[in-house]
Parts: sequence; structure tokens; C-alpha cells
Amino acid sequence: MRFILTDIEGTTTSVAFVYELLFPYFMQNIAGFLHQPQAVGAKEYLHIAQQTVFEAGGKLLSTDEMAQQLIDWTNEDRKHPALKAIQGLVWRFAYQNGEIKGHVFPDVPPALARWKEKGIPLGVYSSGSVEAQRLLFGFSDFGDLTPYFSHYFDTQVGPKREAQSYRVIAKRLQFPAQEILFLSDVEAELDAAAVIGMQTIQVLRPGTEAGKKHRTVLDFSEI
Repeated sequence: MRFILTDIEGTTTSVAFVYELLFPYFMQNIAGFLHQPQAVGAKEYLHIAQQTVFEAGGKLLSTDEMAQQLIDWTNEDRKHPALKAIQGLVWRFAYQNGEIKGHVFPDVPPALARWKEKGIPLGVYSSGSVEAQRLLFGFSDFGDLTPYFSHYFDTQVGPKREAQSYRVIAKRLQFPAQEILFLSDVEAELDAAAVIGMQTIQVLRPGTEAGKKHRTVLDFSEI
């Protein structure tokens, strides 16, 4: 094993943190955000979202209608890259203002430190945008954990349940797939990584349903 790649939601971080804190915060604040000067950073992503809406129904949305569309997509847990990018921009202000701290399970920081000390580089692959990943680890309950990670990947490389996404990641990391260990709570993601030869471990956090195809651990202290 020469590289460890980890999922976030349900693996390093409670699923409840995403669905009960991050998503509600976004939905409560997106309309106001789009009317603020800082929304200029979202212009490119809003254009992409508009394209998706137009292609589906031939309609151009007003700012308020777009805010509602983004809320609807969030409720659907849609993995649209533009939505994920805009979510990250909204959450940035919450993290920087101290309104949100990134949840990380307590067994994670010691493991990250242990692996780093052994010279094993670490990376993240999550459906949340790279911006959102950096924010969660940068403003975590345990301080800034971003120095532990050398690479971040989101769905720009492809869906997490498709083998091709892991081929892209392995190529970018410049490691043979067999030398990369992928950690996730979702069996279908581990299945996709295993197709290309990655090593896999399913992390069984509270509520996770154990599969039968991959090695399982209860937390990072066992790895």
C-alpha cells in the first residue's frame, strides 16, 4: 500500500452532519447568498445549472427561481457538479464565520497522523466539491487537518460508483491501482474501486450495513 484514499460522508464524518446541518444551512441561505456581491464567484456554476434546466425544459430561471431549483436539487441529494460547487461557496462563509465546524470522528485524526508519519500520502474522494472537502477538514472539530492530504477528488473525475472514476484517480496519482487503498462505508463504491484492482476496506460507522465482499473495520484505528 503506497496511497490511502478516503471517502468523507459516513467514513470520516457522520452522515447526519451533512443532512442535518450542511444541507439545511445551504437551503436556508442560498437565496440571500445569490443576491450578495460574493455570489459573483458562483456565476460560472450558475450558468452551468441554467444550462441543465434549459436543456430539460427550455426555461431560463430568475435568480429566485434558481435558488429554489438548487434547494430542490439539494433535497433530492442530486450530485450535479454545479450544485456541489455552489454549496461549497455558501458553506465557506459559514466555516469562516465560525457558524459551522466540520465534523470528524475522533479516531480519524490520530490515524491520519500515524499514516503520514509512515510516509503514506493521503487523499480524499467525495461527492462534495473539493472546496467543500477542504473546508470540512480545514475547519474541523480537531483543527486544520488539510496538511495531512495531498490530493482531493470530487465528481469532476466521475461518479463514485463507476470503475472509470477510479481509473482516472489512479492515473492522476501515478500509482498502480493495486497500491492504492480506498476507504468507504458504501459497498457499491468499494465494488467500483475493486474492479480496477484497488485495495478496499469498508468502514462500519453507526448505521452502516456491512457487505460481504470487502474487509471491514469499525473505525480507522483498525487500519
